[in-house]
Amino acid sequence: MTNTLPDLGQPAPAFTLPTTGGKLSLESLRGKNVLLAFFPLAFTSTCTEQLCDMRDDWDQFASADTVVLPISVDSTATLKAFKEKYAFKSEFVSDFRRDVSRAYGVLNDERFYSNRAYVLIDKTGTVRWTHVEHSNGEKRANAELLQRIAALT
Repeated sequence: MTNTLPDLGQPAPAFTLPTTGGKLSLESLRGKNVLLAFFPLAFTSTCTEQLCDMRDDWDQFASADTVVLPISVDSTATLKAFKEKYAFKSEFVSDFRRDVSRAYGVLNDERFYSNRAYVLIDKTGTVRWTHVEHSNGEKRANAELLQRIAALT
C-alpha cells in the first residue's frame, strides 16, 4: 500500500461510482453519517461473513442515521449477483478502476484489490475514524462499528 488513509478531521475524498442500483456520489449523502466498508472480493469467506453480519444488523445502522457503503473492486455484475444471493439490503459500490481504493489509501498493490478497511464520515463529510485490518481475514464486529457511529453525536 503506497497511499495513506485520509487524515482524521479532514474532508473525505469525493467520488462518484457505479453501484448495484445505478450511480452514487459521496456528496449526495451529506447530512447522513457514511461508513465506507472496503472489502477485498465478493463471494470470499470473510467478506461474505462481514457483509451478512452487517445485513443482519442493518436496522441498527439505519437508526443511527448511517449509510453503509460496501465497496470492492468487483464489477457491478459480480456485486449484483453477490447482493442477490445473500439478500443484502445495501447497494454495493464498484471501484473497478481502483481510483477510490487508491484515494483512500487502502489498495493492496500486490493483489490489486482493496484491503479490508473502514472509513467513518460524519454528516458534514469529515473523516472521523479509519481502520485497516492487519489481515484481510479479520473484520470489525458490528458492535464496535456502532459504538464508533454513536460517538459522532
